[in-house]
Amino acid sequence: MRFYDPTRGEILIDGQNIRNVTQDSLRRSIAFIPQEPTLFNRTIRENIEYGKPGASIRQIHDASRRAAAHDFIMGTEKKYDSMVGDRGIKLSGGQKQRIAIARAFLKNAPILVLDEATSALDSETEIAIQKSFDELARGRTTLAIAHRLSTLRNMDKIVVLNDGNVVEYGTHGQLLRRRGEYARLWKMQSGGFLQE
Repeated sequence: MRFYDPTRGEILIDGQNIRNVTQDSLRRSIAFIPQEPTLFNRTIRENIEYGKPGASIRQIHDASRRAAAHDFIMGTEKKYDSMVGDRGIKLSGGQKQRIAIARAFLKNAPILVLDEATSALDSETEIAIQKSFDELARGRTTLAIAHRLSTLRNMDKIVVLNDGNVVEYGTHGQLLRRRGEYARLWKMQSGGFLQE
């Protein structure tokens, strides 16, 4: 997002150094879904529209359907005109994430960044939202940062970091067969308990 420029090396997108583009240009190309989405004390419609200012209500509804948000929105008192409260306080964690996903669908950026986007959700909500992430990621460059490994299962390449160093990389299946750090973490998480 260019909050900071690299002090060493460079970051390239399609061979172009991001230092050579404006922040606005770069940020238009990235949809970002963090662990705690930023919602404003405005209506649901306005919060989704933030992804593409000036979008039509039809585009907003389509993005909401694709994010599996439309049904819960239609169940609120004022539907798309319902206020979400300061930082989305009137919505559950899963509902806030669905609004953020709808916003990303509406933005339709070629790069998607998921930063611990499911870590605050219960398992049932995570499974439902994962389907939306899978659709959203289709045809896009997607970077997903996660400690909850189920979020990464369908990625083309998983890079495992330990103390700031790359210790493994590959697909989910390749990493499980290697029986290294990723396989150890997967076994702990999928086994339903953490070892002391």
